[in-house]
Amino acid sequence: MEENQYNLLLDAVKKLSTQTALLFGTAVEQKYGGEFYVTSCDYGGNNFDQEKNMAETPEHILKSVFGYESFRPMQREVIQNVLDGRDTVAVMPTGGGKSICYQIPALIMDGLTVVVSPLIALMQDQVSQLESLGIQAVFLNSAQESDDYFDTCRKIRSGNIKLLYVSPERLSSQRMQDLLHSENVNVDCITIDEAHCISEWGHDFRPDYMEIASVREQFPRAVCLALTATATKVVQNDIARHLKMESPSILVSSFNRPNLFLEVKRKSNAVLQISEYLSERKDQSGIIYCMSRKHVDALFEKLCAMGFSVAKYHAGLSDATRNQSQSDFIKGRVNIMIATVAFGMGINKPDVRFVIHYDLPKSIEQYYQEIGRAGRDGLPSSTLLLYSPADINMVRYFFRQKDDPSKDESLLHDMVQYAETRTCRRSFLLKYFGEAYNPLENDGQCCCDICTRGNENYDMTMEAQKYMSCILRTKQRHTASYVIDVLLGAKTKKILENGDNNLSTWGIGKDLSKGDWLELNACLLDAGYLNKSGNYNVLSLSPYGQKMLMERQKIMLPVQISSEKSRQTFAKPKKKTAPLLDENDEEGKRIAENLRSWRKKHAEEMNVPPYVIFGDKTMLDIASKKPKTIKELLSCYGIGETKAKTMGQEILRIVDGV
Repeated sequence: MEENQYNLLLDAVKKLSTQTALLFGTAVEQKYGGEFYVTSCDYGGNNFDQEKNMAETPEHILKSVFGYESFRPMQREVIQNVLDGRDTVAVMPTGGGKSICYQIPALIMDGLTVVVSPLIALMQDQVSQLESLGIQAVFLNSAQESDDYFDTCRKIRSGNIKLLYVSPERLSSQRMQDLLHSENVNVDCITIDEAHCISEWGHDFRPDYMEIASVREQFPRAVCLALTATATKVVQNDIARHLKMESPSILVSSFNRPNLFLEVKRKSNAVLQISEYLSERKDQSGIIYCMSRKHVDALFEKLCAMGFSVAKYHAGLSDATRNQSQSDFIKGRVNIMIATVAFGMGINKPDVRFVIHYDLPKSIEQYYQEIGRAGRDGLPSSTLLLYSPADINMVRYFFRQKDDPSKDESLLHDMVQYAETRTCRRSFLLKYFGEAYNPLENDGQCCCDICTRGNENYDMTMEAQKYMSCILRTKQRHTASYVIDVLLGAKTKKILENGDNNLSTWGIGKDLSKGDWLELNACLLDAGYLNKSGNYNVLSLSPYGQKMLMERQKIMLPVQISSEKSRQTFAKPKKKTAPLLDENDEEGKRIAENLRSWRKKHAEEMNVPPYVIFGDKTMLDIASKKPKTIKELLSCYGIGETKAKTMGQEILRIVDGV
């Protein structure tokens, strides 16, 4: 160390607590806004000696490096397990802060943390964010040029790297194993992200994950951490067994994501429904999931023609096209990604404000994983599932391609129940994962479309009488789809053969759409007016339904009607969300807009996604607090010493309006 640097360091130590000073492997004194403080230059492996590690605390690193005041639920317990050398399976919701659970221990431990990650884009994203914090992190994958690959290997062999990201395929290669056994490389931790992929009972089983255990056996002193957002007890135990964990700690965080608004609508004109939804969320980032490549391509063309900023992603596209689409979405060059299930695992984009499901997901696990990609920054975000019973047959078609579709059928049944429920959707989801729902945990944020409407019912007496009369007149031997076709006056082959076009109920239901009649059918089933039986879901009137029809009693139901005629009667539910900024704070709005523009320009210059600079939550916190000094800036969410050092002056100038 140069003599003048050493003197500066000594002066800084006098001004800071001993614990704070010990954080930095090397440090220099910087002056911003008339204040002095110490900034970390590097979190390389050689900058931490044993004495400093012993004095370090996870809480200190959380604030000084990552800029967060407190841990999210369960993060601290997982971190302590890793530091204690105890193998752990941690189930934490998407956006729950899983990466912190291995990144903080990596900065405290002496050796290397190997992170097994499923996607190249995720590795690159994570490394970019860590580098922006001054942390020595690298990735090795097949997309690297040979010079970059060998240079990264050289850095790893030097022993200075704290975190290494690899794919499961790369980890199992002999070259990678030889690298990890290099003289200066000490593997302290092996972390498996998206660990449900290791279980055949998980929703996205990947055979390559099965090879991780054999590699892990080569490093018996390394602690093993398995992370996933969705895992039932069966999957949790499967993960521990396949990784050969001994007496592991299995920690399960709450599955509740209070900032997500859950909504399900009957699918009628899906493209129109989606375009209206997107128009209400102009310039917001979102993902639209479709079941098939065909649906992705068709929806992409239609939304492009409407002028929306969209990209598409599915396995039928070339690698180059998929990579470009993903890059455009992550870096904010397009707002909306239309994709199959092939997209999204490990996507670290925190500012996705909505997730739409164009088709019914195959399971609640898949649905929960995908909606979890919205609102990872904790800000209010929305989810919308467009549901049609016709989707069930499409899902079953995919099941028939498998040897044993019985398990999938059970998972689909639960998904359909969620879509058709008339009770709190959040409560339904949490109960599925074995958790009771406490409404107080939502902190006043809106829960779901069902709860937004409250217990409000509408007079559906006339419509219900038409529907139940039609079921009786068609002899209670048909499905909802057939009954509705009769009400709509359809002339299908089956209706004509049965002579049901001569019934008094034929064509009397044209004032509602097919989707609205399906909605009414679901409500009548829930309320006990109808029964559904057999493999083909044949409808019949229950004794209660017969009584209500015969006595012509009033029927009140919690319907969601979309027909133009009925929109005046059935008010669209409105959700209440806390404003991100005080709507009267004009100065705050100016700061936020200028910070957004500056962030975008800065990200383009660095060739990184804008959220690597800082996320929306940080931007809004700065705009709200309006810091005037570096000390005040450091009190803002997500601003640690490194970001204050590298960006502090520019941020303060923007706040000042300079």
